[in-house]
Parts: sequence; structure tokens; C-alpha cells
Amino acid sequence: MEQQTGQQQWTEIYNELNLQGYAVLPDLLDSVQCEELKQLFGQDETFRKHIVMAEHGYGSGEYKYWAYPLPVIIERLRTQLYVHLAPVANLWNEALGNVVRYPSTHAEFLERCHRAGQEKPTPLLLRYDEGDYNCLHQDLYGEHVFPLQVAILLSEPGRDFSGGEFVLTQQFPGMQPRPEVVPLCQGDAVVFAVHQWPVETSEGFHAVNIHHGVSRVRGGRRYTVGIIFHDAA
Repeated sequence: MEQQTGQQQWTEIYNELNLQGYAVLPDLLDSVQCEELKQLFGQDETFRKHIVMAEHGYGSGEYKYWAYPLPVIIERLRTQLYVHLAPVANLWNEALGNVVRYPSTHAEFLERCHRAGQEKPTPLLLRYDEGDYNCLHQDLYGEHVFPLQVAILLSEPGRDFSGGEFVLTQQFPGMQPRPEVVPLCQGDAVVFAVHQWPVETSEGFHAVNIHHGVSRVRGGRRYTVGIIFHDAA
């Protein structure tokens, strides 16, 4: 992952995050890694919780939260991506007048979460079949929230499934929500704001609320990994 996403590419990612509240990380995983992660969905012993979305009004589909210890590749992604995203998170909080600052390593941030009773791991594996979708939402699990998260598409559009686009809405002050469809290929990831993203105007920075979801899958099966950096209460 570090070899595929070099410093020059991270500079471009930072620019995109500041301009639009999200950015695509192409080829974060290769096809072999994607297939290996998809196979984990049936290994219930590695997960702490199984959610059937229709039972909770979240949409239609299923997802499972991994238990600790996380799979090696998920642990590595969570640790390495955090290092690159923590500086952005601190700049965003400063722009929005939020006094919270994030430490340089993910282990230190998790210690903060765990001291506050947020001890449940939040990385998850999602599966959508034909007709499934994910309602627009925000992944806020407690007092301590890291302001960015990552979704990685494990399936190949057009081959494994159709439809099922990753969707964001951006709520600018005084405007109706603006939709964004983010095209992804197998192994691509999108990093995006969990809750708010600062947009600079002539009057200073304003918080733009962001929600995310997945449009209806029209055929096939779609798998996604979600990397959330804060743990849950």
C-alpha cells in the first residue's frame, strides 16, 4: 500500500480532500487482496457483530464488524492510512475552531478512545446483493471521532455487479444537499469526511455536512471494506 501511494500522490489527495471533502486512492489493494478479504465474510468467528440492514432501517444488505485482533491487512491499512490523514484532520479541526488535535500514531488515538470507553473495533465488511442499498448516513460512534474514513471497493463493477455506486451528499450553508457519485474500480478506495469538512469562503471557514451511502445494486454482488479510525462505545 505504501509503495502504491507515494508522497506525490498523497499531496494530490490532500488537495482533493480540501477542495471537495473526498478523494480517490486508486489501486490501494490488488485483486488478490480483494478476493481474500471477500472470502472472510463467511468466517463468523472473526467478527464481533453482524448487522442485517433492513432490520434497522439502514437500507438493504449486510455488514459485519471485525473483532480484535483485526485481520493483518486491515490492521496495517488502518495504521498506515491514519498517519497520512492525521495532519488533514488537525488542519480541518483548526479551520472549524475545534480544539481537538489528533496524535501522530493510530495507537495513541486508540488509547484515547479506549480510555473513554470506546473499545469496540469499527472496521467492517459489507455485502450487497441485487436490490440492496445503503441509506445516507454518518459513522459516529461516540465522543471521540476521527473526521475522515475510508471505503475500499472489493468487487469489480460491470463484472461482479452493476449499479451500487458510492454516493456522497454535501450540505453547503443555505443550499439543498448536493449529490456526488464517486466512480470506483476493484481495489480503489475513497477517503471522505465522516461528518463535516471545512470550506473557505470570503467570510471564513464554514462546516459542510457530508453523508454517504450506496445506490441500489441492480445485479450481482458487491463487497466493500470500511476503515473507520475511531472505535465504538
